[in-house]
Amino acid sequence: MNNSLAEENYLKALFHLRGKSGEVNVNDLSKNLNIKMPTVTSMMKKLAEKKLVYYEKYKPLRLTEKGKKEAGLIIRKHRLTEMFLVTKMQFGWEEVHDIAEQIEHIQSPIFFEKMDELLGHPTIDPHGSPIPDSIGNIATKSYPKLSNCKVGGKVKLAALLNTNSEFLKFLNSRELKLGLKITIKSIEPFDGSMEVSYGKRDSEVLSKIVCERLLVDGAPTA
Repeated sequence: MNNSLAEENYLKALFHLRGKSGEVNVNDLSKNLNIKMPTVTSMMKKLAEKKLVYYEKYKPLRLTEKGKKEAGLIIRKHRLTEMFLVTKMQFGWEEVHDIAEQIEHIQSPIFFEKMDELLGHPTIDPHGSPIPDSIGNIATKSYPKLSNCKVGGKVKLAALLNTNSEFLKFLNSRELKLGLKITIKSIEPFDGSMEVSYGKRDSEVLSKIVCERLLVDGAPTA
C-alpha cells in the first residue's frame, strides 16, 4: 500500500459511509470530510486510476475490492492503536481516537504486526468495533440496540454506535463499560427511557438517545 495521507482518509471515509448497497454519494463524502466538491471529484478520479474506487460522473461512488482491503488495513491500524493505548498505556477510551488518527498513517507493517502480537491478537477495539485482519478483511457482527430490548432482559454491553469523546465521558460518569451485564427493569412508554441495573448501580435511568447508542449481546428484542 502506497497512498498519501489524504488518499487514506478518503478511503476510510468511503468505507464508513457506504451503506448496505456499498454506494456513497459524492455530496455526502464532501460533507463528511468538509472538503469542497471539485476537490473530492478530483481525488475520486485519482483513486479510480489506482483501481481503488469505481467512479462515474453523476453516479454514486463504490470502493473496489482492492479499495475495501486497503481501507480495511487503515482501519486495522487505527483500531489496533486504540487498543494498545488503552490496554498497554492506560489511556481512557475517550482519549485515544485523535492519537490513533495520526499513528494509522505510519507505513510500517512490521510495527503494527508487533503491536498486534503484544496485544495477543485482539478481534475488537476498546469500543467493541471489529479489528480487520492482516489483509484488510473485516468480520462484522450484528448486535441489537439496548433500546430494542424488553423489560426483564439481561444483556451484556458489547459495542457502541457512537464513540465521540463526550459520549464516552458520559458513559464513564455512569460507570458503563464493555462487558458489563445490564438488567432492564422498566421502560418509560412516553419517552423510551429505561431503568436498568448493573454493577453496583441498582437503579439507573438511561435516556432513549443513550440506549440507542449501546449495542448489546444476549438480549431478547421487542
